[in-house]
Amino acid sequence: MVFTANDQYQPEPDGRLHTFCHAVPGQWFHMGVMLSAAGGMRWLHDAVAAGSSYDQLSDLAAAVPRGADGLVFVPYLTGERHPHPDPLARGAFVGLTLRSGLGQLVRSVMEGVAFGLRDNLELLRGLGVAPATAAISGGASQSPVWRQILTDIAGIPLYTINSSEGAALGAAILAAVGAGAWPDVPSACNDLIRQVDVTHPAAAGVADYERLYPIYRGLYPALRQSFAELAAFEG
Repeated sequence: MVFTANDQYQPEPDGRLHTFCHAVPGQWFHMGVMLSAAGGMRWLHDAVAAGSSYDQLSDLAAAVPRGADGLVFVPYLTGERHPHPDPLARGAFVGLTLRSGLGQLVRSVMEGVAFGLRDNLELLRGLGVAPATAAISGGASQSPVWRQILTDIAGIPLYTINSSEGAALGAAILAAVGAGAWPDVPSACNDLIRQVDVTHPAAAGVADYERLYPIYRGLYPALRQSFAELAAFEG
């Protein structure tokens, strides 16, 4: 997901982001959700590379050029929520050729997920929320090549913190404030959260992905009717 706090209620006009009251008094938050992100990599691993470790898959992806030799992954394996509220959306590999091996599949999954997160970042930017940097946590943050892909596609530096599980740490911070261990959430965050590593966008990577992103953006509209017809066939 892509998540940011806001000091005012400012919903996305077309409802393509969640906007909720924050746990912090006087704050709201925006949240763009993908239903299958790191889960897409787990699917690929389990389906075609169960004998490989995730580190090995990352090494394969690192050896493949940006754009996966012309292969793009549409990451809607379980339908999608944002920016396309479509339970019938499906996944797809577009651009398969005889050159497409496991490394290309892995890299295209990483890039497709990153493009999906970019979609949600663009919705935030449309609200005037323009982050100069962002924290990254969860499974993808543990892969250096995936972190670089995410950074290049987002176009801003991404940093890790002293926990790979941001949601659990946030819940613990809220509980600590509620129990009176800290007077407020900002104070607890200042004491408990530390920046660890920063991944900076590479100029060549940003340029390549800016060319690829419009291609990715065009795939859902092109495939939407086919997704619906395939879902009807399944039924």
